[in-house]
Amino acid sequence: MRILSYPEAETPAPLSAEVWELQQDAWPPADPGARGEPGPTHDPALRPVSMLLVDDGDGRGEGTVPAALDILTTTLTHAGRSYRVGGLSTVVTRRAVRGRGHGARLVAAAHRAMADSGLDLGLFTCDRPLRDFYTGAGWQPLPGTVLIGGTPDAPFPSDQPAFDKVTMAHFFSPTARRHRADFLAARIGLYPGEIDRLW
Repeated sequence: MRILSYPEAETPAPLSAEVWELQQDAWPPADPGARGEPGPTHDPALRPVSMLLVDDGDGRGEGTVPAALDILTTTLTHAGRSYRVGGLSTVVTRRAVRGRGHGARLVAAAHRAMADSGLDLGLFTCDRPLRDFYTGAGWQPLPGTVLIGGTPDAPFPSDQPAFDKVTMAHFFSPTARRHRADFLAARIGLYPGEIDRLW
């Protein structure tokens, strides 16, 4: 198996279609008739990059996708400083092959790619039961920290009543590491927009 990365909009169509099916299976729309068509799912302003774990099988086709995720990036201003920040989104593993380490391998690869990309920090939320999964792939929980998604006019916080989220992070740059305390037990205005309301 190999890991491939593409800007989301440039992912080869056969692979993009597989990723779309994985996402539809993991997060089916409330209205089954509103499934739409395969294609980009993220706001292009967030420069989405798709990372795919691809099983080449017999080597005669495009391969199959056991696991996929997207990395989104933006500029965050917090406690009076600006940071280049990235986050994981739509992390998914094919239902039939869960529990074999495919997702962990891909999340760890994304952690390394983000560290090498010049980002100041990685920052995202996950469901509380997945905290140990992400910790095992190099991420750190930020106890008491809340990410505020959406927009300043229509905020979408990670601590709203219907959610049970944990904020995960890694401080890549020296500047981010020096100011790590600013992110602990903090409310962080990420504001990625209306499409990716909370990554």
